[in-house]
Amino acid sequence: MVELVCCGAINWDINLFTERLPRTGEEVPVHEIQRVSGGTAANVSVAAARILGPGRVAFIGTLGDDEIAAEQLSILEGEGVDSSGVLRVPGVESGQAYITIDSRGANEIHTYFGANLHLTRQSLEEPGRLGLIRGARAAVLMDPPLEAAEAFAGLCKESGATVIWDPGVYAELGIEALSHVLGNVDYFILNHLEFENLLGTSDPGEVGALLSAERRGIRAIIKRGGEGCTLCGGATTAMIHIGAVPLERLGLRVVNTVGCGDAFIGAFVAAKVEGMDDLEALRRGCAAGSFKATRTETRGGPTREELDGLLLRWREL
Repeated sequence: MVELVCCGAINWDINLFTERLPRTGEEVPVHEIQRVSGGTAANVSVAAARILGPGRVAFIGTLGDDEIAAEQLSILEGEGVDSSGVLRVPGVESGQAYITIDSRGANEIHTYFGANLHLTRQSLEEPGRLGLIRGARAAVLMDPPLEAAEAFAGLCKESGATVIWDPGVYAELGIEALSHVLGNVDYFILNHLEFENLLGTSDPGEVGALLSAERRGIRAIIKRGGEGCTLCGGATTAMIHIGAVPLERLGLRVVNTVGCGDAFIGAFVAAKVEGMDDLEALRRGCAAGSFKATRTETRGGPTREELDGLLLRWREL
C-alpha cells in the first residue's frame, strides 16, 4: 500500500563531467557524459523507495509523449515506485536538465521544464491520483507549478498527511507568492543560500520566527551542504543541528553533489513514514545525502542496507 506520495519535477539529465566549471564565454573539454533519469520529485520518490521497499512510494508528475517518457516510466517501476499517477502530455517534450559537474563535485544546472509545467489542479483531482493522495501518510512537493503545489498540499492536509515542501526555483518568487501553499505545509526545506534570498537570513532563530508568522507550527529545515542541516521552528523554539558525515575519515570522496538534497529528503521522509522522530530522521537524511555525494549518478541514494551501514560506521567514529 502506498504510504508516501511525491509530486513535482521529473527530468532527463545530461551530465557533463569536466575538470572545472567554465567562466562566462569560455569553452572547457568534457571528459565524460551521462544520460540518466532525474528531476527533484522523481529523485525523492526513488530515494525513499530504496529505503522503504517496493510499492510504498508513488510519484505524481507529467511527462511528454516521447521516448524519454517511456524510459522514465520503466526506470520508476524498476525502482519499485508506483507510477500510475504520471500524466502524459501529447505534443510536449519531457523535462530535461543539462548539468556541468567539475572534479570537486560542484555543478551548474540548466533546466528545460517542458511537460513538468502541465501539472494542474484538475489533473490532481482525477480519481486515480486523488486515490494515491488520500491513502498517503506523508507527501513531498518538489518543483510543481505553484497552482498544483497549492492544490496538492491542500488535498494532502485534508487527508491528514504530513506535508514536506522544497519549492526549488519557485522560492525566487518571494514569500508572499508561497504563502498560499505554506498554510498546509509541515516541513519547509531550502538550502541556506535560498533561505537568505527568500527571507533575508539563514539564521535558524530568525528563519523559524519568520516562517511561523506565515504558518503557525511549521518547521524549517536549512540544508547546509558539507556542514549538515538545521531544523528550527515548530511548536517549541528548540533547534536541532546535525553535522555532515565526515566522508574523508571513512575513506570516501565527494564526486558529484547533484541530487544530494533529494537523497536527503527521501531518507528524511522515509524515516517519518516509519514513525521516527525529527532527530533520527535528520541524521538519516544527512547520511543519505552524504552517501549520494560519493556517487556519480544523479539518483545515487542508498538502499536501506547501505544507509544502515553508513550510519553504523558514522556512529563508531
